[in-house]
Amino acid sequence: MKKMPVRTCVVCHSKIEKKNLLRIVCNKDNEIFYDPTGKANGRGAYICDDPKCLDAFLSKNILEKAFKRPIDKETVEEVRQKIKEQLS
Repeated sequence: MKKMPVRTCVVCHSKIEKKNLLRIVCNKDNEIFYDPTGKANGRGAYICDDPKCLDAFLSKNILEKAFKRPIDKETVEEVRQKIKEQLS
C-alpha cells in the first residue's frame, strides 16, 4: 500500500494528507501565488480549507513566517481571493 504524503497546516498545525490541503508557493523570483496543482516549483505553505484558517492566514502574517520574508497585504489578499474563487 502506498503511503500518502502528510503536511501541516501553517495556521492550525493540523497534520492532513497533502491532497486535502491548499498550497501557496513562493518561487525563486519571490512571486507568491496559489498553486491548485500542488506541483509548482518553489517553497510551499499548506493551509486547510477550513474558513477559520483561510481568514486567519491573512490577519496573522502566517505566510511571512512560513516563507521567512516580508509579504505585502495586497499579495496575501490576491492569494486569498484566488483560493475563494477556486473553492466556490
